[in-house]
Amino acid sequence: MVETLNLFRNLYRRWISRLDEPARDEIAAAFRFRYVCFKDLLDSNTQVLNIITDLEGKLEGRQVFGMSYVRSQSARAAFHAFRMIKSLDVLSGHKYPLLYEVLDRINARIKEPLGEKKELPVTDLILPYSRITKEMVDWVGGKSAHLGEVLNSVHLPIPAGFAITTHAFEAFLAHNDLRDEINKRKMALDPQVPQTLAQVSEEIQQLINGAQLPPALKEAIISAYEEMAQALRPSGNLDFSLRVSMRSSAIGEDSELSYAGQYSTILNVTKDKLLEAYKDILASLYTPRAISYRLNKGIRDEDTAMSVACLQMVDSVASGVMYSHHPFNVLQDHIIISAVWGLGPYAVEGVITPDTYQVAKDPDFTILKTQISHKPVQLVSDLKGGLKEIKVAPENMDQPCLTSEQIKTLAAYAVKLDEHYRGPQDVEWALNAQGRLLVLQTRPLRLQPPALDRLETVPPVSGYPVLVAGGAVAYPGVGCGPAYQVLSDEDLLNFPDGAVLVARHSSPKFVLVMPKAQAIITDSGSISGHMASLSREFAVPTILGTKTATAAIAGGQEITVDAYTARVYQGKVPELLTLQQSRQSHMQETPVYQTLKKVAEHIVPLHLVDPKSPDFTAQACSSLHDLGRLVHELSYTEMFKISDLVSNQGGGALKLDAPIPLDLYLIDLGGGLTGVAARATKVTVDQVASAPLKALLKGMLHEGLGAWEPRPIQFAGLFAVMREQMLSTPDIAERFGERSYAIVSDKYLNFSSRVGYHYSVLDAYCGLTVNKNYITFSFKGGAADDVRRNRRVRAIAIVLIGLDFAVEVKGDRVDARLQKYEAPVIAEKLDLIGRLLQFTRQMDMLMTSEVSVEAVATNFLAGNYSLDLTEVAP
Repeated sequence: MVETLNLFRNLYRRWISRLDEPARDEIAAAFRFRYVCFKDLLDSNTQVLNIITDLEGKLEGRQVFGMSYVRSQSARAAFHAFRMIKSLDVLSGHKYPLLYEVLDRINARIKEPLGEKKELPVTDLILPYSRITKEMVDWVGGKSAHLGEVLNSVHLPIPAGFAITTHAFEAFLAHNDLRDEINKRKMALDPQVPQTLAQVSEEIQQLINGAQLPPALKEAIISAYEEMAQALRPSGNLDFSLRVSMRSSAIGEDSELSYAGQYSTILNVTKDKLLEAYKDILASLYTPRAISYRLNKGIRDEDTAMSVACLQMVDSVASGVMYSHHPFNVLQDHIIISAVWGLGPYAVEGVITPDTYQVAKDPDFTILKTQISHKPVQLVSDLKGGLKEIKVAPENMDQPCLTSEQIKTLAAYAVKLDEHYRGPQDVEWALNAQGRLLVLQTRPLRLQPPALDRLETVPPVSGYPVLVAGGAVAYPGVGCGPAYQVLSDEDLLNFPDGAVLVARHSSPKFVLVMPKAQAIITDSGSISGHMASLSREFAVPTILGTKTATAAIAGGQEITVDAYTARVYQGKVPELLTLQQSRQSHMQETPVYQTLKKVAEHIVPLHLVDPKSPDFTAQACSSLHDLGRLVHELSYTEMFKISDLVSNQGGGALKLDAPIPLDLYLIDLGGGLTGVAARATKVTVDQVASAPLKALLKGMLHEGLGAWEPRPIQFAGLFAVMREQMLSTPDIAERFGERSYAIVSDKYLNFSSRVGYHYSVLDAYCGLTVNKNYITFSFKGGAADDVRRNRRVRAIAIVLIGLDFAVEVKGDRVDARLQKYEAPVIAEKLDLIGRLLQFTRQMDMLMTSEVSVEAVATNFLAGNYSLDLTEVAP
């Protein structure tokens, strides 16, 4: 029998060696191409989920947005859905043409509400703030729309000024034929070469700064400036010279880009620098970071435009920031005011520690706390233009910037803004030389759980034990009820109304009980994943990634979930339950909100939550979320199949020199190996840079496995295996495919092993983006009879379930999936799978009875890898 085995092995070696070097290189290149497609698919899946998250935030109705935003996000979502389908199409060999038809159908439904009503565009080049409301966000941008709303609807004072509209921006581009010129320059962009980004950015900004303003626009800006100067000139002061601040107010993009200070703001601009400053701000639309952001987010230049706010420069006696609610302590519904002498940038940028005041929202605006800091310098306007730093007068360095009356006036502003926008606000303010307090900017304040290093600054509610502290908030809020642990589909079916769902990992299947759930807590999961999106859609307070929830919370225990500070309390906490009441939004009555709502119906909802369902098909997709979920799931299957091609072809492979019982060859897609010589044929374990392969090898080389020691033999099992080998005639390739292969990159692994009668495939991604991380594992075969092989895979299944995998067993095959865990968890699971692969090499001989199934699995999970087979015999 040994001679026969050797004969077949030699035949197999001769066949595999027929591939010449060019063929091997061609195969390796094909694998790399497929991997790039797979990475593109994962990237677009993340982008679609981010877009859905942003849409859900806008659907809360507390942020101002316009039709440009709706169109831009719709186009981005459709683009990334198409990119996912195209990548899958290449991976699969064009097996899914129906997906294109489904995308076209959904896109047609998205476009219907977008074309229902065409807005009449503003043709004004200049708009005074007395005419601006939130509905004009498409023409003046978010900053100016908010300021117009503050002045005309909330009736609070703002600096005098006007907005230079997006129509002016388009007129400027058209006058100089800049759209075509900009597009020509952008053709030289290569996202993989940062130098091209910097070069293209510099060229486009030079084009804009060197271009001429249309005469009508130039005249409109100067006339608006002179009218404002005339209105503000003190009586009899012929030397008065108006200076302005010019702030970017872009549209068509996520608010995070503008709010992050991406675009230019130029302070203390004199008349002679007015037009130059305007062009500088327009040019900031094409900084390297802004271009890269739009490129990576799939935002078209056609969907972006720049408006500029031109406001009287306030020579602030004092200025600062005000929050209408504590930014991360949900229990402190107080107003927080910070103040410095002079201009506000020193407070925002942290140059000076500001004075801080806490004010109650009672009728008297009681000042609860005052902290006065040492303020040695201040930022002021230079009469020649620009800014300068000067020393604070010695007598004022340790004095408060605001009087009690001024503090209370600001607090009253905060309450008015909070009530108007129906949500907490982040406000910039200034105190002018005449003692008048002005609002410079307001925007929604997102209440976020504190960072871990600041959690201790938000004390827990006293008198109630904290069961869980920490995690990521997917949807803020408070929920209270009995804990119900969901560890299986059966648990989900029995979920009681009003309970708090506790699980090891987030799952879109939880949508079945979200209408009944008070809150959701999981050990792991991603806030940009499918389930997190569903939590926001159903407004269920959700904390993910707590790591300890299932261990710390007992089933049936009454708990209160604080999904603001990411804490879970034992018992009912009345102080938190008062926060359960919801607020209506100020945008819901607007036409643009209703359009977004109609569009979002075909983007946001997720109906395909169970891959095992017969309805998990292309025909059942009714939203881009459904389509993305389906394509994402199918992509794993297609990447899984790549191992069959590798093990049959073996192109471009290097042998791994390691003490493991496998003839393992590696194909590097890029970054998977390090320090490999030009004509090397072998690599060592130390040269493996691939994170998932390193983890797998760590497990396979675990010292407790005793891989090279002979295992105790149970002769009944051995004879049964030998009998089955002699009587059966399995496929030669399955039995004697001696080589094993691993396709690797820095974060990716596809491992294919055929040893004797056993066949296993592992596919994994292990990186910083939780949504991309996964492990799929499949094991099939064995040399024993069908009964023993089935027992074997059931033992493996028990182990994998114990490791938190989703598992399915069919005959002598086990398939398992684990996804969306942080990289250290993925690495830990791969380590354990490596141990499992070694542990199970001779498991067929153990499977003499049903008792063996549970015993083998229990021993492995307990870390007993030197299993004495006599201990599990019946």
